[in-house]
Amino acid sequence: MAPPYRRWHTAPVPATTPLPLLTADCADCFALCCVALPFAASADFATDKPAGRPCANLRQDFRCGIHDGLRPAGFTGCTVYDCFGAGQRVSQRTFAGRDWRGDADTARAMFAAFPVVRHLHELLWYLAEALTLPPAEPLYADLRRAMAATDRLAAGTPEELRALDVAAHRAEVNALLLRTSELVRAEAGGRRGERGRERNRGRGRGRTGTRARDHRGADLIGAQLKGADLRGANLRGTLLIAADLRSADLTRADLIGADLRDARLHGADLTGAFFLTQAQLNAAQGDAATRVPDTLTRPAHWPAG
Repeated sequence: MAPPYRRWHTAPVPATTPLPLLTADCADCFALCCVALPFAASADFATDKPAGRPCANLRQDFRCGIHDGLRPAGFTGCTVYDCFGAGQRVSQRTFAGRDWRGDADTARAMFAAFPVVRHLHELLWYLAEALTLPPAEPLYADLRRAMAATDRLAAGTPEELRALDVAAHRAEVNALLLRTSELVRAEAGGRRGERGRERNRGRGRGRTGTRARDHRGADLIGAQLKGADLRGANLRGTLLIAADLRSADLTRADLIGADLRDARLHGADLTGAFFLTQAQLNAAQGDAATRVPDTLTRPAHWPAG
């Protein structure tokens, strides 16, 4: 079987920074997301499934039996999930191609390692993107060191991965990513209005003003933000579920961890938005007029015209 590290991250990472594949390669994975992870009957999943039990739609060849019809079958959550390449790394590197079927000990260890590596690969994704942002150049050396440390952790043994304090490492990396965000957003005017963050915190739902650009962690569920000027906005961890962002300008906005489920992005400008993942984009609604970053793909379920 070909090694799962044969490709590089899609963003133009400097040539001195090699990376594992940071997008899912299901052909090299033992369907870990379909087995290791739990899901509950909801708008995202048609049924319940406990962690460690194979999905009822999983075939013997580790492929999904309803892959082409996941959305109409009620499994939208599957269409927006991305393991950031952790599945093939755990399957082919951590466990050297050993299948979890038929060996309960291997299965338990593999299912425990998978979410840990997934978290680490997500951090690698953000660090790799940070290295493509010119305003963050003063931090490039720190970013490369953080990337190397994160990759070393992801290459650990099953025992090392099980003992790893992922939250502590994530906090360290996040501090560096926040410094990156400040540099990038400052260039786009993202610092304007941040003095009002504390008095605006908690008033998120339905706010339409564009002066205060620090919406970190705000509740903007269903907010009316059509045409909003959100250039350089801090939208880290912001709840934007079903928000109306039609024709909004999100240039140089930080979208790390923002919940964009069913957000209306029709005609919105996301070019230059950073720390935006394919999974976030897949969870949103958009159209042919939505401008997306070059490193991401326009979701297939968005209307073409």
